[in-house]
Amino acid sequence: MRQVVVTISQASDGTFWCSTEEDVYGGGLTAAGRSVKEAKEDLMVCLEEAKADFAEQGGTPEQVSFLFKYDLQSFFDYFSFLNITDIARRAGINPSLMRQYARGLKTAGEKTYNRLSACMTAITAELQAAAF
Repeated sequence: MRQVVVTISQASDGTFWCSTEEDVYGGGLTAAGRSVKEAKEDLMVCLEEAKADFAEQGGTPEQVSFLFKYDLQSFFDYFSFLNITDIARRAGINPSLMRQYARGLKTAGEKTYNRLSACMTAITAELQAAAF
């Protein structure tokens, strides 16, 4: 199974866009929605249509899985159950500034993204080690 990276970002009009970073079944895939969930659903429709077209043209479609890369706005839209303030504190970022990043009012720099990435890696490890 081939893994394809999909970048998810919020456009200036508030819509969310998914786009593959490489061709899938002969072309790149792009999808949109009012939420990340809608954009991902649209991406799956595009994938099935591209797969059907590829097969019609005589190709043998391979199995594809997606690895999703989010910008801050799309991440907190999709994972809305996460508390932005608590994540900011864990990452050593001012919570008020973090909320502005999440709304797209300000743009986070590379250092901030690195802090958030490290924080999310730690949270992921904690969740994977948890049991009920």
